[in-house]
Amino acid sequence: MVWLIGCNGMLGKEISKQLAENNIPWIGTDTDVDITDAESLDNFAQSHDSATNRTGNAVANGKIQGKISWIINCAAYTAVDKAEEDAEKAKKLNEQGPRNIARTARHVGAKLIHFSTDYVFDGSGSEPYTEDMEKKPLGVYGETKSLGEDAVQKEMTQYYILRTAWLYGFEGKNFVYTMTKLMNSKSELSVVNDQKGTPTNAFDLANVVIKIIQTSDNAHHLFGKNSAIPYGIYQYTNLGEITWFDFAKKIFEFGKKYGRIEANCQILPCSTEDYPTPAKRPAYSVLSKEKIQKALKVKIPNWDDSLEKFIKSNRFSIK
Repeated sequence: MVWLIGCNGMLGKEISKQLAENNIPWIGTDTDVDITDAESLDNFAQSHDSATNRTGNAVANGKIQGKISWIINCAAYTAVDKAEEDAEKAKKLNEQGPRNIARTARHVGAKLIHFSTDYVFDGSGSEPYTEDMEKKPLGVYGETKSLGEDAVQKEMTQYYILRTAWLYGFEGKNFVYTMTKLMNSKSELSVVNDQKGTPTNAFDLANVVIKIIQTSDNAHHLFGKNSAIPYGIYQYTNLGEITWFDFAKKIFEFGKKYGRIEANCQILPCSTEDYPTPAKRPAYSVLSKEKIQKALKVKIPNWDDSLEKFIKSNRFSIK
């Protein structure tokens, strides 16, 4: 059974949908279980284990489930600029939280999937960052996410840390929805053209999570192995290398094509200096996906293909 922490966020909702579609038993928690409070996590785990000990199963989402064998942590402090003035809270959620979750996972014998970010790198490079490159975060958000990675690694061995970047999805606020709104209301829009990275569709990232769970569980059942996929840090985004300006132009193109954008809006390039922010952004944050491609033998979609599928989907809904 999967315990999905942060189930009401953008990524959490996508993962929960795909868990259900793949008939993987799961239970979700959000603010009802405080990840910065180790006792809160332990109490939830212990109450589940006590139910398992009495009946051999536990009830979650209206169905009979089994013992927690996976924990997926989607909870995090993600307000990059606000973190600069709210460092204490960011550290609690991004370092202390993952440490507590990792300890709980180790205590109950569960594998952990934890999400991290391209912001652990400073963006001074010019080639895709690999998992083993030195981390040099620029600001509080990146620093606390880096510390969260370290905390998980110190507390347990059965973990998958998935770094991702430029995430958008059907649920919650994101760049695609924001741009679509603005393009429908403005005649002109300036977008940064000197920061390079790769967008990630939450649907595709959730698919990878499901594949990790299924591959690992199948290997264990068939061959008695702990996992067919080596534990460690992996990176996943869609394929490609673009700027936010490129991203915005393609959103406009697909938005017009599928009737999401009805107005005419001119997209103009600008520099980072033109729109200063409290937190520094990495100028280059393209992540190498070679390791996860080899481990999972997964085909990663190009960023524009995934974006088009997203915009034309009947799940596309700006709230």
